[in-house]
Amino acid sequence: MTTPYEQLDTWIDTHFDEQVRFLQELVRVPTDTPPGNNAPHADRTAELLADMGLQVEKHSVPASEVQAAGMQSITNLVVRRQYGQSAADGAGRGGITIGLNAHGDVVPPGEGWTHDPYGGEIANGNLYGRATAVSKSDFSSYTFAVRALESLGLPLQGGVELLFTYDEEFGGELGPGWLLEKGLTKPDLLLAAGFSYQVITAHNGCLQMEVTVHGKMAHAAIPESGVDALQGAVHILNALYAQNTLYKQVTSDVDGINHPYLNVGRIEGGTNTNVVPGKVVFKLDRRMIPEENPIEVEASIRKVIADAASRVPGISVDIKRLLLANSMRPLAGNKPLVNALQKHGEALFGEPIPAMGTPLYTDVRLFSERGIPGVIYGAGPRTVLESHAKRADERVSLDDLRKATKVVARTLLDLLQPH
Repeated sequence: MTTPYEQLDTWIDTHFDEQVRFLQELVRVPTDTPPGNNAPHADRTAELLADMGLQVEKHSVPASEVQAAGMQSITNLVVRRQYGQSAADGAGRGGITIGLNAHGDVVPPGEGWTHDPYGGEIANGNLYGRATAVSKSDFSSYTFAVRALESLGLPLQGGVELLFTYDEEFGGELGPGWLLEKGLTKPDLLLAAGFSYQVITAHNGCLQMEVTVHGKMAHAAIPESGVDALQGAVHILNALYAQNTLYKQVTSDVDGINHPYLNVGRIEGGTNTNVVPGKVVFKLDRRMIPEENPIEVEASIRKVIADAASRVPGISVDIKRLLLANSMRPLAGNKPLVNALQKHGEALFGEPIPAMGTPLYTDVRLFSERGIPGVIYGAGPRTVLESHAKRADERVSLDDLRKATKVVARTLLDLLQPH
């Protein structure tokens, strides 16, 4: 006689070709952010979910809010499944509600691809395309885990909410943050899209800033008549990079997280080769370990910039905060979720699955900030690097996708069975 776990595994195996086709359809609708025109993908996802018999709520974020955040359109999706007493009374009593959150927005593909980033091509056991690993893969793993769970016909208590959102790349405030603020979701536990075998229980925070260095334009033949904003920016950048060296002396006590670091990811300025640049703009990203205070970190960065600028006569500096994302530390209530994921992960992958932190930052923090224990787990390789996430030829192993779907389905069964 087969066990419920085996029945879940068999259903997923039987429907895996359908799951792969679903993921391919999701990959073939671009969601590059920027520019962030994500509503068409939500519409297509909703159509595909409806074809599976799942009722989908479409929550469009007002255009004014989306445009103010630098994007074009966002429609967040919610699928609610309630079981047992909670299904009968509609009040969600009689068990816990588990949120399953994955984001559809992604960074643009960039150069260097050997496979079409929107082709959903399969080669050598991998499915290639932007967001195959992070995190359209978990649109599919979470959806098919829930369908497998319901196929058993066993008594269940509580509920599941599929939360498919579109603002992770810009911080999440208009994705899960918006759903939480509007009272459209408030699960008891949260499982968010993964990117490796590990169960992630903590992550870094992130401060992003735009620094504008003002000088005075002048003809390159008479540079003394101007003030070179680029030279001022170089002086500031050298000061920031000196701080980056010092950050390596600070260590975190969270396994998987090493030290703070700073990156300048974009620089632009000047008008022509024969003109002394009058303005230079650069954007920096400062990753904060969980032990750091974000307010103190921001104050320190601002002071480094101001001190460096003061030593360059004639320049002035404007500093704009673009993002302040808090770090995530484990909340005590996450243990049942962590334990179940580790147990089934080890059984299906054949190796111990550690619970640890990651130097990335995610929108899962928005749930933990509201006291909702969150864990990151889903389809992915052993390490983030292997997935090529945010790089050319991003891919997900179909074997990893299949096994992660089984792990999630088994975990849901453990947590939603009546006790």
